[in-house]
Amino acid sequence: MTVARASVVDVARALGVSPSTVSRAFNHPELLRAETVVAVHAAAERLGYVPNRHAQALITGRTGAIGLIVPDITNPFFPKLVRAAQRSAEQRGLSMFVAETGYDPEKERRQIATMAPQTEGVIVASSRLPGDELQLIAQRTRVVFINNDTPGLARVLLSSSTALRQGIDHLVASGARRLCYVGGPVRSWSEGERRRTVGDAVARLGLDATYLRDESGTYAEARALAKEVLDSGADAVIAFDDVVAHGVLDGLLVENVRVPGEVALIGCDDALPIQTHPRMSTIRLPFTEAVRAAMGLIAVDEIQPDTRVEVEGVLELRETTRETTREM
Repeated sequence: MTVARASVVDVARALGVSPSTVSRAFNHPELLRAETVVAVHAAAERLGYVPNRHAQALITGRTGAIGLIVPDITNPFFPKLVRAAQRSAEQRGLSMFVAETGYDPEKERRQIATMAPQTEGVIVASSRLPGDELQLIAQRTRVVFINNDTPGLARVLLSSSTALRQGIDHLVASGARRLCYVGGPVRSWSEGERRRTVGDAVARLGLDATYLRDESGTYAEARALAKEVLDSGADAVIAFDDVVAHGVLDGLLVENVRVPGEVALIGCDDALPIQTHPRMSTIRLPFTEAVRAAMGLIAVDEIQPDTRVEVEGVLELRETTRETTREM
């Protein structure tokens, strides 16, 4: 026996509203009062009504889906971004398609081209395509970028600059005099921002500094760099992200170096703080706020080019940094 699916008319009848009101609650909720939208969604769930997204797309030109493209789903940074995007999409009554590029520019091109006609907009995180190509893509595609600061794009940046300056000031106040910055992939926007911030702080505070790079951004390469960190004479390390910081931390511990007793350490992203011993001091990035901003840029009828939104990270001091020993 086949049970008939609930329809728009069934939901409307249950609430005593018109079918057009039910339709607006799913397609244009901004046109209704918030309590009306909530009531319609609750009634639809109770009756088992599921909107026909394909039919809606034919009528309204809206697919009910957002695309999200990330370079590496195994990097702890990106699952947090995906989760925040999924929740933000659900709050807007949208579905989410996620694709991974493996840091391959050609795959990124294909994913953008594939997702664009199937979604209401595409969010691209940490793009590896050149800026001039991204500007051309933005002219013909509803797209918002996260952590790519190319002029002319609609973009949202997860900045660690202010928190990183605070972290370096804390390291100096607790006795650090020689820093080592272990950077990440050179084409990463975050790498550029963090490297500049460290350089500016070194100049401002008159510190000695050594710069190393974990180009692959992997734990294994970072762990292997621990010996070079020690050879530099550094008493404090800033790492590109928590994966790199974790590798450096383990490499130092293998060399019987006390952290933070002999070398203090700060990571970025707050991706692995409870998975290290000692627990990682790091910079917590506001993923939810950034994704909401990106969704807001996509939700408008026409994405405004050269819209730049910056959200600031927060310094989280835990066990890999020392208590301050003098006034800052």
